[in-house]
Amino acid sequence: MECHSLMFAVLALSLLPCSVLARKPCNFPAIINFGDSNSDTGGLSALLWQAPPPNGMSYFHAPAGRYCDGRLIVDFMAKSFGLPYLSAYLNALGANFSHGANFATAASSIMPQTIPLMQPGGVSPISLDVQYNEFYDFRRRSQTVRNRFGGVFKPLLPKETSFSRALYTFDIGQNDLTSGYFSNMTVEQVRDYIPQVLHQFSTIVKWVHSQGGRFFWIHNTGPVGCLPYVLSRMPVSPSDYDQYGCAIPFNDLAQTFNSGLKKAVAELRAALPDAALTYVDVYSLKYALVSQHKKHGFEFPLRTCCGHGGKYNFNVKLGCGGTKRVNGKDVLIGKACKKPEVYVNWDGIHYTEAANKWIFNQIKTDAYSDPPIPLEMACHRA
Repeated sequence: MECHSLMFAVLALSLLPCSVLARKPCNFPAIINFGDSNSDTGGLSALLWQAPPPNGMSYFHAPAGRYCDGRLIVDFMAKSFGLPYLSAYLNALGANFSHGANFATAASSIMPQTIPLMQPGGVSPISLDVQYNEFYDFRRRSQTVRNRFGGVFKPLLPKETSFSRALYTFDIGQNDLTSGYFSNMTVEQVRDYIPQVLHQFSTIVKWVHSQGGRFFWIHNTGPVGCLPYVLSRMPVSPSDYDQYGCAIPFNDLAQTFNSGLKKAVAELRAALPDAALTYVDVYSLKYALVSQHKKHGFEFPLRTCCGHGGKYNFNVKLGCGGTKRVNGKDVLIGKACKKPEVYVNWDGIHYTEAANKWIFNQIKTDAYSDPPIPLEMACHRA
């Protein structure tokens, strides 16, 4: 019986295409990331203000530029390739870019916006086109500094060959949707705006390709209708909640964006035949953390771990780490829960490290990617 099983296995392998048998895991020397707060490792903290404590409490034990109690999905991705955590491009202190750079900045959008960050519907000025310009400049200046000055700079900057062999990751689009309805656009108006957003995204991917990028890992956007910062701020009729407490219209809008993004990625494959582009369905995973939270080891799917007040423990005017002046002293009001690992949501907008780790463990397989390629094989075209 064992002999027959072995012969069958050998025969099955012999029938596989040579291209499949010859494929080896990718050896990415660097990750170049573009995005918003879902993958920001210190951009906004360097640009405007530090993410305050208790951010970082679970892993870094101090604020680390991330709007999370610990690590983000991009951190787990870097670790899986044996790379250090990505330094934010905007952070000038203690940065190491030898293994890539992170251009993501919290509150960023694909399309440039005109509403200031601190106003309703406002977003970061570091939109995706600005992030690309930063990358364009970084690509050239890093080699000039590395080759001309060497010394202490050389080991902190990427080799020229790293840019063509790097994995280029994108996790952005959520703020293009939320900024619309926070600035009083209707769901229909935001939906009509999506094709323009996706066209801009495709244009920038092509720009990155023109600079040597060949391997792209592209996340779709999550179920924004399950986030407390949407649920607590937008009027939703009782009939528009699903059975898990998420707002159907806003999740439908995210799915419209995702359908368009998947189509845009397919069109990019045709336009860039020498590139490997993988579309990753993080929406389904994030929604599963709400709809099946107990199955996956979580107790609180919608209530935030870090915040203050209300149904969701969320207050847009006094968020995670927020303080009040009492008798001449700053008193922490936006406190963290004692067990972040049983919460899906960290601060009303972002996910906990436990949730991020669970999501990463699913997307590193081929079960949620199109084409069905695991993360370690993302340098291969289908």
